[in-house]
Amino acid sequence: MVTITLDTVSVDLGGRRVLSDVSATLKPGQLIGVLGPNGAGKSTLARAILGLVRTHGSVSIDGQALAGMAPAAVARRIAYLPQGQALHWPLSVERVVALGRLPHLAPMSRMAAADHAAVEAAMARVDVTGFRDRDATTLSGGERARVLLARALAQGASALVADEPLAALDPRHRIEVATLLRAEADAGRLVIVVLHDLSLAARMCDRLLLLDHGRLVADGAPATVLTPERLATVFGVRAWFGDGEGGPMIVPVGAV
Repeated sequence: MVTITLDTVSVDLGGRRVLSDVSATLKPGQLIGVLGPNGAGKSTLARAILGLVRTHGSVSIDGQALAGMAPAAVARRIAYLPQGQALHWPLSVERVVALGRLPHLAPMSRMAAADHAAVEAAMARVDVTGFRDRDATTLSGGERARVLLARALAQGASALVADEPLAALDPRHRIEVATLLRAEADAGRLVIVVLHDLSLAARMCDRLLLLDHGRLVADGAPATVLTPERLATVFGVRAWFGDGEGGPMIVPVGAV
């Protein structure tokens, strides 16, 4: 399993600092939500964890500096589901999911039985087996989101970073994917998810990282991070707090 350590990580983009001095140790067996208003630095933090943006400070995986690791080695340890990724090539759904096995394959080699089994299992888990032969460019937004999640699961990595994986899903599939992500963490994987839904964050996550203007302003259990005072300060909203089936409910009701 994978432990990711961030030590005073900062990121500059376009001459502007968008992430400032973020430090955290992210351990396996946890579902960690990353929250914050638009522009807070959530997606940048996700990309920094993967080494996809230049950082100040350091990121390490199990004590090894990310900067010294080959991209394929990182991909075998951490799967990544980007936000709103488009599909431009007319590949079948099955072939798109199979791309998740590339970090495990030598150049010009073919998939083995274990690779095919990983693809089948990933498609089944997110309920896309029924349209495995469809051209992926013809899918709806929600279908595409599930296919791309299947691709990430097919990597078989010990950690998963998912940037808004629930955004395009209908209510049923949102619940199913949230349950799947929870199960991945319960199986011992490290799961890091960028979220906007406060209730889902409170119900599904073990730990929340709350960002505001690129800084980590709160880090802890959902009940300690998502307080009325903090929602007012960071998000500028008043919210209703209650209890529902399966856990707490947090519903924004107005601006402050």
